[in-house]
Amino acid sequence: MPFSSRAPRGTKTPADAFDPRSLHFILQARYGPSGWWPGESPLEVIVGAVLTQNTAWSNVEKAISSLKKAGMLDLGRLHEAGEAELAALIRPSGYYNIKARRLKNLVQKIMDAARGDLPGLLALDAPLLRETLLGVNGVGKETADSICCYAGGKTVFVVDAYTRRVLSRHGHPVASAEYDEIRELFERGLPEDHAVYKDLHAYLVFVGKEYCRPKNPRCGGCPLEGWNTSGRGAAG
Repeated sequence: MPFSSRAPRGTKTPADAFDPRSLHFILQARYGPSGWWPGESPLEVIVGAVLTQNTAWSNVEKAISSLKKAGMLDLGRLHEAGEAELAALIRPSGYYNIKARRLKNLVQKIMDAARGDLPGLLALDAPLLRETLLGVNGVGKETADSICCYAGGKTVFVVDAYTRRVLSRHGHPVASAEYDEIRELFERGLPEDHAVYKDLHAYLVFVGKEYCRPKNPRCGGCPLEGWNTSGRGAAG
């Protein structure tokens, strides 16, 4: 049976054993302000959110640099560009033909839904902005929430593979749950603070890259060494 954070009043669920505030406290002490997402404009954040799918951020940086050199980090230029031209520029990000198509789809949505007014689109309430983004072919929940949080400044928690891996390694059953259930778990347990949401997501990315790697994890020296999902004692 899939994990659910919703249960009748008085019923204990796995969510009751998990305090994401302890995660934030521990990781903030290690990393300080995250400085994430590293984009110079909302449009750059949006482009990065699409390009980072299934690739390392270092490859995204190369692709964004290529777009900048070509003067393509402009909504009008992206709209006018052909898929082949975009694909050639973003080649370092991998899956470049698919990502070029997804970028074009997203830019077209901005043109159609907001008449090219990106600030106006990002000013929508979080649920409506998320719904609009999810209506774009190739934009999934993680990408939509990344755009909402980091480009739109919405108090939305982003769940990714690093989040699942860290929770799984520390014994929490929610790691295999549906995306929205994990997001709800974090949002219920954290203060409604945009800075907390974006920093904790970034911290989990940092831990996933540096320590909680898919193979040969470096548990020694990890800031979460000895932490468990309740925030008490050693991890199981």
